[in-house]
Amino acid sequence: MALSITEIKSGVTIFLDGDVYVCVDAQHVKPGKGAAFVRARLRNMKSNNIQEKTFRGDDKIEQAYVDERKLQYQYTSGGVYHFMDTENFEEIAVSAESVGDKAKLLKDNLEIQGYFFRGDTLSIALPNFIEFNIMETEPGFKGDSSKSGNKPARIDTGATIQVPLFINVGDKIKVDTRTGGTYAERIN
Repeated sequence: MALSITEIKSGVTIFLDGDVYVCVDAQHVKPGKGAAFVRARLRNMKSNNIQEKTFRGDDKIEQAYVDERKLQYQYTSGGVYHFMDTENFEEIAVSAESVGDKAKLLKDNLEIQGYFFRGDTLSIALPNFIEFNIMETEPGFKGDSSKSGNKPARIDTGATIQVPLFINVGDKIKVDTRTGGTYAERIN
């Protein structure tokens, strides 16, 4: 279905130049002279790159119907990540390219969102916060506060993240996935 430029707004998904984009921000401009246009910031749903695009009134814009499904992470084999659709229990194989750097935060049985277009996997979205156990780090000392610095720690997925000095082996922490896997808080 073709969209008019007045229908482009934040959250709308479009198919443009062979890729699927989601509109992050749209600004409708009606200059004193000339025709109206829309200046939009678009995020590529596969690569996460953001680009700016200007649409004129006569541009043909195709709306992309993106299918969103709840998936559960199962295992990795040969650079391919295997998920289970939680509604129909179908196994879905997702390439390492689609998973990207989120792979370091994937835990067994973690529920995520998968985005699909015409049967192809566009991307996955992790929950905003995930709980991990600290498997290995230097010991903390009494009096170390969260303001005095960070140290590396290995979590149960094998990834290494920076944590405050008071965190010890065996502690449970919450990690913010929106910032690429940074420490959020310790869980008692």
